[in-house]
Amino acid sequence: MTYRLSEMTTDDAAAAVARGTVVLLPVGALEQHGPGLPLGTDQIRADALVERVAAELPDAVVIGPPVPVGVSPHHTAFAGTVTLRPATFVAVLREYVDSLAHHGWRRFLVVTGHGGNNAALGVLAQELMADRPELELAWAPVTASAPGAVADLDRAEVTGHSGEAETAQMLHVAPHLVRSDLLEPGTTTLDQLDPVPRLARHAGPPTLAVTYDRLSANGVLGDPRTATADAGRAIYDEATQRLVSFLKEWRDA
Repeated sequence: MTYRLSEMTTDDAAAAVARGTVVLLPVGALEQHGPGLPLGTDQIRADALVERVAAELPDAVVIGPPVPVGVSPHHTAFAGTVTLRPATFVAVLREYVDSLAHHGWRRFLVVTGHGGNNAALGVLAQELMADRPELELAWAPVTASAPGAVADLDRAEVTGHSGEAETAQMLHVAPHLVRSDLLEPGTTTLDQLDPVPRLARHAGPPTLAVTYDRLSANGVLGDPRTATADAGRAIYDEATQRLVSFLKEWRDA
């Protein structure tokens, strides 16, 4: 039995609805990830996590269609980046949810590999609460779902995009796509930043948005050379168990 909606027949899908399954929607981005990681890194990481979660709960979830392009205007100075406007991203996911709800699904968990999608996901949740109160939407960023394993990493003062955590995950789930010979540090200390980008990396509010070419010449925050596949495995182990625990509690609520 498959848990991917795209591999099911229509009768399989009807049976999955009858079981009260939750739809997992993996979303990502198509954007620069420095010289060593592929443009599709965020979608690859999201797909890998939903696959692991579904393997733990094969009768309780289905994996719905991905959204491989996200909200990435802050990366468009780098070649290959493709972005959706936030309203477009919300509209696409809303169409997914409305279509699936038409057939009886009521609960949806979006797993995002791209932090730039988070604000738009919050908007979608607010829209659904207003327009479709019978539906429930949750969302989870991949890296933030494993705070313990991420805290255990040896990370630079400035870290994040294409840095230690993301590279470790890719070394675990898609090592064949990591250009290890090209991995190089990006911005690693606050002293490397001009005043306004430095404010943007300040911990806590206010939040200031700047484009990534102002944060890093090569698009990297941190030093991906220190990443290991074992660290990536630890991130996925923790994130999987966190989401599985949430889904079990949600199912019984």
